[in-house]
Amino acid sequence: METWQILIAAGIVAFILEIFTTGFIAGSAGIGFFFAAAGSYFGLSAPWQILLFAVGMALTYFLIRPLVNKYGYREPVKTNRDALIGKTGKVTEEINPETHTGRVAIDGDDWIARPANNEIIPAGSTVEVVEIDSIILFVKPLK
Repeated sequence: METWQILIAAGIVAFILEIFTTGFIAGSAGIGFFFAAAGSYFGLSAPWQILLFAVGMALTYFLIRPLVNKYGYREPVKTNRDALIGKTGKVTEEINPETHTGRVAIDGDDWIARPANNEIIPAGSTVEVVEIDSIILFVKPLK
């Protein structure tokens, strides 16, 4: 195998690694390897290949990476407890801060609930989850 072929293989491996990572560092290295492979193919010496690798990686990192970070990655999907914040539900048992009672049904699950602002929330009201502490939801009524 010739050097340029090894450099292309290294670039492909870097792009495969980029699939499993974020930040476009491995992708930048992959493009740097392709630049170095082009230099090797045209018979440039090792110092020139290293320079081409560095230039290719730097150009990609500073010109393309900001675009990839802005448009290429989505916000992570909220799961478990984080997914409950902001959800609405129905009060199934009056929420009373004095007696520490109250329950809310959200997506078919029944949760212990407390008011976020120390007010009594009657059964049947629609509420929004604003905070979670262990298995207790702190809710506010929706008007």
